[in-house]
Amino acid sequence: MNAREIRELFPILHQEVNGHPLVYLDSAATSQKPQQVIEAVKRYYEWDNANVHRGVHTLGSRATDAYEGAREKVARFLNASSTEEIIFTRGTTTALNLVASSYARAVCGEGDEIVITKMEHHSNLIPWQQAAKATGATLKYIPLQPDGTIRLEDVEQTITSRTKVVSVVYASNVLGVINPVKEIAAIAHRNGAVMVIDGAQSTPHMKVDVRDLDCDFYAFSSHKMCGPTGIGALYGKKALLEKMEPIEFGGEMIDFVDWQDSTWKELPWKFEGGTPIIAGAVGLGAAIDFLEEIGLDQIDRHEQQLASYAYDRLSEIDDVTIYGPREGRVGLVTFNIADIHPHDVATVLDTEGIAIRAGHHCCQPLMRWLEVSSTARASFYLYNTEDDVDRLVSSLLKTKEFFGHAIG
Repeated sequence: MNAREIRELFPILHQEVNGHPLVYLDSAATSQKPQQVIEAVKRYYEWDNANVHRGVHTLGSRATDAYEGAREKVARFLNASSTEEIIFTRGTTTALNLVASSYARAVCGEGDEIVITKMEHHSNLIPWQQAAKATGATLKYIPLQPDGTIRLEDVEQTITSRTKVVSVVYASNVLGVINPVKEIAAIAHRNGAVMVIDGAQSTPHMKVDVRDLDCDFYAFSSHKMCGPTGIGALYGKKALLEKMEPIEFGGEMIDFVDWQDSTWKELPWKFEGGTPIIAGAVGLGAAIDFLEEIGLDQIDRHEQQLASYAYDRLSEIDDVTIYGPREGRVGLVTFNIADIHPHDVATVLDTEGIAIRAGHHCCQPLMRWLEVSSTARASFYLYNTEDDVDRLVSSLLKTKEFFGHAIG
């Protein structure tokens, strides 16, 4: 199935915006949803809606089966050892906060280290800042090369025997860089640290095997991989999760409650207090089915080709600066045009029916490293084509003309 055929499966893409056929180039922020996912969520609410793990009636049993069935799909999708290692969360942000609050604050102390990179999204930066402040640990950064990549030599020099946690984004939402997380995990483990991977931008686009990567924790979001918003998951090695304490307390995560003390359920439910996002999990399961039917390897190849094509086409435009390396990137291109503000670029493109992202992309420290306040970003997914890139380039030339720049 090619990209044009895949595009037909996404109802929202069959519309005009400001009198032009929609070109959606903001999938790094959130992806669109195929009909199969929409129907799965709709069917749940029409036929199976009930709370899980509580009722013995038919609807409750069906809802529980659907919810736990989605967990089984996530475990298989990531190649986890068991469903006990899959914790449903609101998304990558919540999953990373869980590790920072429950694990890092328990193991870190004065003089210990938490290591991240200078390309991290705020969701994989601020939780570690707070954990460091709370424990007296030092937050350290792996430096970046001029093209935005990281060298393993720098990783070796940054991680020490005092490092307790290493947390790295698999693929940057600004630079497009795909980091060598497997090798970084090996370095972390040699120094006695655990490896946490922010998989928000990698999981939708490439095959992920947490056992092959040998990471200790892996976080991702559904809404970036054709699934619903408000749901995601944390993978954690069972031995680590068993030692961690929950950070949310209430219904369903308990085993026994007395007047002065309580005990918790076994994994994974001790981390899932309250009524979970049941329909979201069902939709995530349907999204996994959809992506596996297309094939993650096919998606990866398509996006690599599209990213290279976009990089080359944008390079043809005078006064355009592209951030990150040409090779080895996920399907996005972040750029600026001379002194035209990215928000102005995005506004003009919107009049042409083209949706891109403009701003700091929740990476303010990285923007400072790039010596800019903000950038424009076009991000691609399995439903985009080279025609979309050509529309983007044509409209960027119009944008330059509109703002009085010579067309290159």
